[in-house]
Amino acid sequence: MFRIGVDVGGTNTDAVLMQGKEVVDGYKSATTEEPGLGIINAVSTILNRNNIDTKNIESVMIGTTQFTNAFVENKRLEQVAVVRLGYPATVSVPPCIDFSDNLRKIIGENFWIVNGGYEFDGRLLGDWTTEEITKVAKEIKNKNLKYISISCVFSPINEQQEIDTAKIIKEHNPDAIITMSHRIGRVGFVERENATIMNSSLGKLADKVISSFKDALKELKIKSPFYISQNDGTLMSADIVKNYPVLTFASGPTNSMRGAGFLSKKNNAIVVDIGGTTTDFGVIKEGFPRESAIPVDIGGVRTNFRMPDLISIGLGGGSIIRENNNQVSVGPDSVGYKLDKEALIFGGNTLTTSDITVASGDANFGDKNKVENISNDLITKSQNKIKNMIEEGIDRVKLNKDDVPVILVGGGSILVNGKLKGASEVLIPDHSDVANAIGASLAQAGGEIDKIYSYSEMGREKSIESAKNDAISRALQAGAIKDTIKIIELEEIPLSYLPSGSVRIHAKAVGDIF
Repeated sequence: MFRIGVDVGGTNTDAVLMQGKEVVDGYKSATTEEPGLGIINAVSTILNRNNIDTKNIESVMIGTTQFTNAFVENKRLEQVAVVRLGYPATVSVPPCIDFSDNLRKIIGENFWIVNGGYEFDGRLLGDWTTEEITKVAKEIKNKNLKYISISCVFSPINEQQEIDTAKIIKEHNPDAIITMSHRIGRVGFVERENATIMNSSLGKLADKVISSFKDALKELKIKSPFYISQNDGTLMSADIVKNYPVLTFASGPTNSMRGAGFLSKKNNAIVVDIGGTTTDFGVIKEGFPRESAIPVDIGGVRTNFRMPDLISIGLGGGSIIRENNNQVSVGPDSVGYKLDKEALIFGGNTLTTSDITVASGDANFGDKNKVENISNDLITKSQNKIKNMIEEGIDRVKLNKDDVPVILVGGGSILVNGKLKGASEVLIPDHSDVANAIGASLAQAGGEIDKIYSYSEMGREKSIESAKNDAISRALQAGAIKDTIKIIELEEIPLSYLPSGSVRIHAKAVGDIF
């Protein structure tokens, strides 16, 4: 039996055929405006090339940047009904306060701030009532708003008001797609609300993209289940993605990191993913990406939901090289997917990093004769600049001064040759150019919980057990087989500014899907 991993990027759609833990074949295809077509092109190629019957495909795993790109570009977003439980304590900071004017206009200022919420110690903040929520539900129905965001002050302590509010709204709006903040973000109200609104605005696109994927697999006559990769290196069933598209944000670099660890057999290392336009630096810890501990800015909006700890710089295979006053600059602009038309080696007029790599003899593609006039001095300066940019990025993601293994992946890994400062070893494993698709194919589903518990009320053992069970429950919902689930992360953070015995517990569970 085989499984297929696919990564749908902005420029390329990569597909890989896996048998057990063996990489059988990989292929890159141009991403199309209709993402399903790119998948059909890539997957059909590897199936035909290896003469594989679709009946022997056990599962398909897909990673995508469609949702990230849509939000950053302010395209294909829907109007959202924003219901906040926190009157009157939060009225001074209206919803979407740090959204751009254009983004706020697209999402629409359909805000309801009602009584409800909790104090930091779990006491009621306002008098939540069924009558007030029912009134809001009817007003939402009159405005014909389908995508609804519900956020409650300190819902990570107690999610009950969000659940009860969603239930009433659903009764009056049966077709509504509702996002509750306790399922998305963490402690920190404005950032958590932002993430929830963000998720709701992508609701229609999520349905369209998942349907496109399903149609593509149907056309390929693949009847096996398919999963979508999350940004923590695990998978979730396609139907869950319809409700939580933001959990796929940054899944592309995450897939590359997972794939890099798998290909190199390194569980703890720095991963440098060099694409056509950017280079992403990240850290894998026990085979999974290190998570960011600070709020993450996406398209100018601060959020606090789970995201990998990444640093990106404008360096890639299509980065433009300029020489001015005997100084060389690399990027941050790039010819991107037009590399095969604009780079010198393909008959274009733009000097890129790929031209330098071919001219130096470190790579062999395109027409080397077209770069034979590049001076050795310019080649040396450009290579030194590229190397310095990579070394600086490695230094920024390290937590201490010790040298660590560095894994290079992505089509642009050919830009680096030789040793790097800060690296105990530099690895470019086989199939590194499709590491993102390989990462998507690594078949584990996951679930996590990040919540505040009171040890003085529940006790430490019961609190930890409750957090573990919640994480396991979410892993089951994501598609994991119960007997294979294990807890891979458990973190306790005492909160000294809260009442005695308050502790924030983060638990993460993963399990196999077949």
